[in-house]
Amino acid sequence: MTQQTAAGAAVTALLEEHAGLEARLADPEVHADATLARSLGRRYAALAPVVATVGELSAAEADLADARELAREDPAFAAEADDLAVRVETLQGRLAEQLVPRDPKDGDDAVIEVKSGEGGEESALFAGDLLRMYSRYAERRGWRVEVLSATESDLGGYKDVTVTVSAPGNDPDGVWSWLKYEGGVHRVQRVPVTESQGRIHTSAAGVLVYPEADEAPDVVIDEKDLRIDVFRSSGKGGQGVNTTDSAVRITHLPTGVVVSCQNERSQLQNKARALEVLRSRLQAIADEAAQDRASADRRSQVRTVDRSERVRTYNFPENRISDHRIGYKSHDLDRVLDGDLDGVLDALRAADRAERMATAAEGATS
Repeated sequence: MTQQTAAGAAVTALLEEHAGLEARLADPEVHADATLARSLGRRYAALAPVVATVGELSAAEADLADARELAREDPAFAAEADDLAVRVETLQGRLAEQLVPRDPKDGDDAVIEVKSGEGGEESALFAGDLLRMYSRYAERRGWRVEVLSATESDLGGYKDVTVTVSAPGNDPDGVWSWLKYEGGVHRVQRVPVTESQGRIHTSAAGVLVYPEADEAPDVVIDEKDLRIDVFRSSGKGGQGVNTTDSAVRITHLPTGVVVSCQNERSQLQNKARALEVLRSRLQAIADEAAQDRASADRRSQVRTVDRSERVRTYNFPENRISDHRIGYKSHDLDRVLDGDLDGVLDALRAADRAERMATAAEGATS
């Protein structure tokens, strides 16, 4: 199958899927299941730009054919034909980009875990800075951040903190599509508040990000594989904190994954919320394993899965942020830490998109 034929078949399939989704979303029974309606709505919204581009391209190609026909009799139409040819080429490029397979989880919400590393209190303070950065970014985008569990350090940072970030509505570019690049080791270079000699120190914090799917179809949790501990909530939370054993910690024995929740008022609510996060975490591990098997023969430029490598450096003396995966550098660290992540995230998304397009082109010609 040629690349052009494959693209045509893909367009036809997507148009048919879009029409099918439109019919399903018009069915009142579908909306009785909120999770299903949300999933279908997000997929429908994701296909809308493709459908719009196909319509624009079809109209532009028809106009171009007419202009070229008229130009044979009247040269005055030649300039119009040239302009339309440029528009057709632009729309063809846009459609080719839109046809690149998307990450199916791009519309999902996300769970973020931030853990301090080597560096003691300075690392914990930096973990707090990262949490604030993500919280401010979420605020800018109208997302909701919910703290599930947190262990604070003596100076007000975090030894570890887990939050969920959720977006309202059916936006196909959900939280995961933006924050999935944040996983890895984040390094900071600055003078710590605990440093009396004014020397610059280097410390780091680890960030783990995974999609919080509505369902985790590949994950089956056996109660016998769980160790469930209860403890008293700590930190800010108002009345009830530090008075009852309502916080819940769940350890998945086969994998060693530990999740905890202390945000809800009751032990049952915390257990249910922790189980949701555990399912999402185990689903992410299963997805990583499948992705590793599928791409064992190539190394991605943008690493969204490998949590062990250093991904970014925050240099305070130079007000510089550097993303080591794509060679990105900018001298607006103060703005980035205040939640203005658009520059670095746009660069990461562009690199990821270019890689996906190259992979799709290779697959079409092989």
